[in-house]
Amino acid sequence: MSEEKKNIGGQAVIEGVMMRAPNKFVIAVRQPDGTIAVKRDDIKLDSNKILKKPIIRGLIGLYDALVLGIKALNFSAEKAMPEEFEKNGKTSKMETFFSMFLGIALGIVLFLYLPLQLTELSKKLFPIVEQSFLVFNLVDGVLRIIFFIIYLLIISQLKDIKRVFSYHGAEHKCIYAYESGKELTVENARCMSRFHPRCGTSFLLIVLIVSIFVFSLIPKDSHFLIKFGSRILFMPLIAGISYEILKLSGKHANNIIVKILIAPGLWLQKITTREPDDDMLEVAMISIKEALRKDDDETYVKPENVEYCN
Repeated sequence: MSEEKKNIGGQAVIEGVMMRAPNKFVIAVRQPDGTIAVKRDDIKLDSNKILKKPIIRGLIGLYDALVLGIKALNFSAEKAMPEEFEKNGKTSKMETFFSMFLGIALGIVLFLYLPLQLTELSKKLFPIVEQSFLVFNLVDGVLRIIFFIIYLLIISQLKDIKRVFSYHGAEHKCIYAYESGKELTVENARCMSRFHPRCGTSFLLIVLIVSIFVFSLIPKDSHFLIKFGSRILFMPLIAGISYEILKLSGKHANNIIVKILIAPGLWLQKITTREPDDDMLEVAMISIKEALRKDDDETYVKPENVEYCN
């Protein structure tokens, strides 16, 4: 009987890839000298059954992904850009918190406040927006999606982001190679698709679509501040629901209905992923191998160009 496939997720970082298996967290980063720095840690599994309930497990998973993502980005910056990292010094917890706060604030302004404000203004030009709350929420939701796509298009033109998006493609290809049962080699990963249904890009698009329905629960005659505040308060619920939808789509990716539903998210990955080169695939492949490797595996041979880090 073949070994059951583990649920593997990943994230592209600066010149590298983070892979997460059920009990391992691995970051692999290409260093300026060509070697690959690898950081490999255990993940503590929570046995609390309440935290594994639908919706709640999504919120916990997103929090864990955020924490691990920040660790991965800090490690990748240190290894991929050692001179800049040493010059600027190690980022303090306060600086990290401030950066996160600015990022969240920017997201709230771009994807909640501005679309809502523009929708309110559109009521003066199009009376139906004010008369129909369904139309109001559709306009608001479409504006959020447009803002999101424009944002992705802008950042995708930045040189450093282009490389991150290429590593994003490498991450997807290696995960596909594993899920298809192929041997984990660069050659096998090269021919895989760079578009994956469980991608974070697809998740964000699902969030935007689900928000249209959830925000419809807010009375249409509510004051602007109530509408805006409710949108912020509803985000954890929306994220939890979106996580369950993403999880379900990953399990039934071959279903024709699911294929239609996840198609927009896959199209959006044409922006957030790029074709990687073999060096990028090598980094991603080492990351996934290390995430899957058992600590007591005596048959594992460490590649010569890998440097393990504490």
